[in-house]
Amino acid sequence: MTKSASIYARVEPELKEQVEQILTQLGLPMANAINLFLNQIVLHKGLPFNVKLPDNRMLDYSALTQQQFDMEIEKGMMSVNEGKTIPASAVRERMQKKLSL
Repeated sequence: MTKSASIYARVEPELKEQVEQILTQLGLPMANAINLFLNQIVLHKGLPFNVKLPDNRMLDYSALTQQQFDMEIEKGMMSVNEGKTIPASAVRERMQKKLSL
């Protein structure tokens, strides 16, 4: 039995660069990261994370019951209290970057 096999995959250059930068900081070569991922697939008997489409739907507040609305407001207040907020200027900047792509 061979001690190693090769896998060839095409990826976007920007993605590869980002991954390499992160793995370098972790001190983990790309081949080791791929082996780690493949071993996790074997251990989990599938992908080691959930794969689903993001829920990008806008919340229609007019369709909420009073209880659902109150829960959404409470979630927002908890985010504020926990410091999980960002300035409007940062949101604007992120949106402009996304829209300029």
